[in-house]
Order: sequence, then structure tokens, then C-alpha cells
Amino acid sequence: MRYNQWEIERLKLEHDIYSDLARSLTSSLNLSEILENIMTKVGELLKPRNWSLLLVDAERSHLCFEIAVGEGAEVLKGCRLNMGEGIAGWVAQSGESVLIEDVRKDPRFCGRFDQISQFNTKSVICVPLQSRGKILGVLELINRIEQDSFTDLDMRALTTIAEYAAIAINNGHLYQHAQWLSITDDHTSLYNMRYLHDALDKQLIRAEREKYEISMIFLDLDHFKNINDTHGHIYGSKTLKEVGVLIKKLARPQDIPVRYGGDEFVILMPGTGKKEALDFAVYLREQLNTYNFLSEEGLNLRITASFGVASYPGDASNKSEIINLADAAMYKIKDTTRDGVMGA
Repeated sequence: MRYNQWEIERLKLEHDIYSDLARSLTSSLNLSEILENIMTKVGELLKPRNWSLLLVDAERSHLCFEIAVGEGAEVLKGCRLNMGEGIAGWVAQSGESVLIEDVRKDPRFCGRFDQISQFNTKSVICVPLQSRGKILGVLELINRIEQDSFTDLDMRALTTIAEYAAIAINNGHLYQHAQWLSITDDHTSLYNMRYLHDALDKQLIRAEREKYEISMIFLDLDHFKNINDTHGHIYGSKTLKEVGVLIKKLARPQDIPVRYGGDEFVILMPGTGKKEALDFAVYLREQLNTYNFLSEEGLNLRITASFGVASYPGDASNKSEIINLADAAMYKIKDTTRDGVMGA
């Protein structure tokens, strides 16, 4: 097959772009950086007026504009559309690519995003991002600059680029999951002790610089061994998980809930004074005392805990002190009344 000069230049550009994308996939785990690079290459090769990358959300009910480039596209970032809605939604739902020369003749076209961006869509090419049979999102290009509409050659190139994008997204998700596992207690889904120490180091530096307080609540479940002895370790383990869910639900967005180990938990409270932390510990104690644990198993267990509270800089001057003081205050309750709150 003989190629004309334009075709030769096009194939060379495609080869260079694919090589660059392959290098970026092996040299970086920064998903945003890689996706931005992919979208830049799409613009260089296929020259659309507008182009977007949309990702399927966790519930698989919507598509969200992750990246949008072109005329008026900045207003689309973060916009959502239902699976099956519009051409992009149809592609995400069906897993099939489409090339449409005139969207006015296609019943799948949805004009509401033209209204949002004040853009006039004429032609569209849209391909799915797939990994192991799962649709992760779509790449959508609108209105080719140099020609009236996109071509089959464009479809082939965009399909290849979509494969790179799908690999990047999948790798990014795997990396993010590995990062999450490294800082998370796999049983309760709270943060683990490793993350607590890293977060506390950073918060203390920031607190000293910006002159704000940090508080810590240390809590230990009372007589937890009795649950294991009476109902077995499986139910004991599930109880700890339910305690973690309750703490996570009650904690404020800025708080850092941690499983410290065994049946001990910590809540790190940046920007929080001691009185506010003590009040929250009292509230948490009340909620814990009235919660029915293992209700699905018909046991409806009631649990109490001993709470200790310490603050920086009022009580402690460094990381070790705030942990030790909160822990010591908790043990004063543990060794006396149990089911109470004490400050350092």
C-alpha cells in the first residue's frame, strides 16, 4: 500500500504520540498528569474544537466530566450525565464506539451541554474506556477543526489512545487502593497507627506555624474480652467493625479517626481546643452507650468505653506527650470507674 505525504506525516505523528504515552505510563503513577498528557495528545493529533474525558462514578449510574477542553468547556468540569443519556452516555452504557457526522440526525444526541457551554455541536466521535471488560468512562471529541467531520482513521487513532487512557486509569486506581491500604486498618476502615503518626507530625508543624490547637481523644472499650469469651471471636471482631463505623459516622469531616490497636481507638482533632474535645468525647460516649451492637444477629449488645483527652499546646508540647497524656487519662478512668471521660 502506497501512502501520500499527508498520510505518512499522520502515521509518524501517531507513532510518536503512542511512544510518548507508553513512556508516560511507565514513568509516572500520577493519574491526573497522565490523563492531561493524553488529552493534550488528542488535541495535537485529531484537532477537535472541544474534547472531553468522562469517567463512570462508583455507583455506575452517572458519567462525570473529569477533563473538558475547548470553547466554553471550562463550565463542564464536574458536570454529570446519566448512563445512557446523550451520545457519551450511550457509549458508556453500550460499550460501542460511534462516529456521527451530523448530531442533528441522531436521536441519541442531548443538547443540554451545548446550552451550558454555549457551544454548537455538529460532529462527534466517542469511544469507551475499557479495562478487563469494565467500562471506566469515555473519550468524546466534537467538531473537527480541519475537516467537516471525523473519519474512520480518527476513530482508529482515538480507540488506540483510549486503550492507553484505560491502562492509566486502571493503574491509578490500583495505586490509590494500595496507598489507601497502607494507611487504613483493613478491619474497621479507619486510619491505622502509621497514618496517625504521620498526620500528627504534619498537624503539629502546621499548628505551631498557624497558632492553633490540636486535641486527641483516646478511648478503650470496657470489658471487651467478655464479648469474645461469651459470643466468640467472630462476633467480637464484628463488634469492633461496628464501633469503627459508628466513630467514623460521628467524627467531623476534619477529624482523623484511627484504630490504634485491639479495642483501642483514637480521634485526632485538628483546630480543636480541649473543652470542645471533652464535649465531643462526652457526646461520643453517650452515642456509644445507647447503640445496639450486633443487632442483625439479634444480640443487641451494649458497650461502654473509657475516654482520655489531651491537647496541644495546653497539655503537651510534642507528639509523644499528647499521645501519652491522652492514653494516661484514659487509663485513669479505666482503672477506676470505667465508662467515663477524663482530661489530662
